[in-house]
Amino acid sequence: MSDTSTAGHADLPDRGSSGEKLARKDGGPSFFARIALFVRQVIAELRKVIWPTRKELITYTWVVIVFVVAVASIVAVLDLVFGRGVLAIFGS
Repeated sequence: MSDTSTAGHADLPDRGSSGEKLARKDGGPSFFARIALFVRQVIAELRKVIWPTRKELITYTWVVIVFVVAVASIVAVLDLVFGRGVLAIFGS
């Protein structure tokens, strides 16, 4: 029967005389080994990212700014309309 306690932890060293310090009592990797694995996985994922060019970044920034201004304007108009409606109904 094979040892499945390290399944999914291919990057961790095998437990043995030198690797015993990295293992917890329940057989899983230690806290520091899990942090090291996490950092290696984050770096591997960041290498897969397709970063935008400067032109794309500027375009996307303007799209976001225009969208935020449009939504803020809609909310401001609705606030004004409902505020005046409430004052007209209930008075001040």
